[in-house]
Amino acid sequence: MYVTYLASKRTTGTGDFYAAGRSLTGFQNGLAIAGDYLSAASFLGIAGLVALYGYDGFMYSIGWLMGYVIVLYIVAEPFRNSGNFTVADVISYRLKQRPVRTSAAVVTMAITMFYMISQLVGAGAIIHLLVGIPYEVSLIIVGVLMMIYVTLGGMLATSWVQIIKAVLLMSCMLIMLIFIAVLFKFNLSSLFGDVIDKNGMEFLTPGKLYTNPIDLLSLGLTLILGTAGLSHLLVRFFTVPTAQAARSSVVWGMVIIGSFYFVIAIIGFASASLVGEEAINAAGGGGNMAAPLLGQVLGGGAGTIGGEIFMAGISAVAFATIVAVVAGLVITGAGVFAHDIYTNVIKRGEVDQRKQFQVARITAFVIGVVSIILGILAKNFNVAQLVTYAFAVGASSNLPVIIFSIYWKRFNTPGAVAAMLTGTITSVILILLSPNIMGEAAIYPLSNPGIVSIPLGFIAAVVVTLMTKPEDNDKMYAEMSVRSHTGLGAE
Repeated sequence: MYVTYLASKRTTGTGDFYAAGRSLTGFQNGLAIAGDYLSAASFLGIAGLVALYGYDGFMYSIGWLMGYVIVLYIVAEPFRNSGNFTVADVISYRLKQRPVRTSAAVVTMAITMFYMISQLVGAGAIIHLLVGIPYEVSLIIVGVLMMIYVTLGGMLATSWVQIIKAVLLMSCMLIMLIFIAVLFKFNLSSLFGDVIDKNGMEFLTPGKLYTNPIDLLSLGLTLILGTAGLSHLLVRFFTVPTAQAARSSVVWGMVIIGSFYFVIAIIGFASASLVGEEAINAAGGGGNMAAPLLGQVLGGGAGTIGGEIFMAGISAVAFATIVAVVAGLVITGAGVFAHDIYTNVIKRGEVDQRKQFQVARITAFVIGVVSIILGILAKNFNVAQLVTYAFAVGASSNLPVIIFSIYWKRFNTPGAVAAMLTGTITSVILILLSPNIMGEAAIYPLSNPGIVSIPLGFIAAVVVTLMTKPEDNDKMYAEMSVRSHTGLGAE
């Protein structure tokens, strides 16, 4: 709240609210990217999935890390140079503004909601486990806290909260790693030997969570391609002053995120060994409490002062993680509505900055309220699995349009709209028809839609573009090409 207070003094216009005044260095933004990316899904969800499902849970961490390679080589630099505040700025640069911005807003809202629900579910579960406050009340507390500091501090407060949270999270993980290392005498073989003794050799082989290899392939595709289509991560590239800083922030982000996923896998396996499947399931929430429960064990066990303090510390870090990520999501959602829909679609660009700023703040409040209600409905989902739905929407709708709008001269407005709507609608329908939602009555047999929805998004973009009339935008394409490669005119 103090960081928010300091940031609110410097947040005076839309540039500060959406992009932190482009004032972050590459290293600071790298930390903030890590803070944004290492969400409740990573800390709580992956630890839980590894603890309950072994190898199949570990696949989540590999997929999420590999996604950054796509971001680094294909998206980061041209994306930073081509836009101002939102994803729609980039993809509508040489296309017709209103249809593209409206479609992009639908995509961003779908991604934001799936991601937001997963964070709030984790927050509600943690407060409920720690303090015993009912899950629903916990969710409202988190939602209100997040709404206060997004509406007051904007992207500047959000960025600094994410930086502080990334440092806290990595410190907390290293402390846990040291405790685990001491306990198993600095021997990984000893840890895995204990895991095999308690869970059997099949725990370290595929098939415990995903019995169908096509399902695992679908998950891998979604995780690797989805990162480059996530609106709230992409807008982080607008907070740095140059394209070089954007590239350097991705490299720093990858180093921090890679280290994190290595450690979280060990924490997950240690939870399987020291906490056990029964205790993790008893805490509820699809395995989300594995890491805090491991902290309790490492500190001396339930009821001991060390155990309770350690568990409280880990839960506090997880709580900070959630609030920081949720804020980034709300900023993205507010930016999309105020900048894309209100300013450029409804008002056709004719609105003063002060009015746009007010609309962004009101939107942030509304998104917070809606996500609290949805979070209450999604009480018992594993947060890592919930987040993969956001990745599926991003990879199926945003990614084809970002790549084609930057690299394909013939690409046109109908192609962009078709890709975004096809990708989003297909993803959402397949998610609703999947076993995770419908159980045994599921119509779509896979738990992840990526293997169907991602190719459909790309195919829709290509087919509709080739079937419709080329747009007379050669000059705009040339201008965008120069700008995306050089950064000329990006301000």
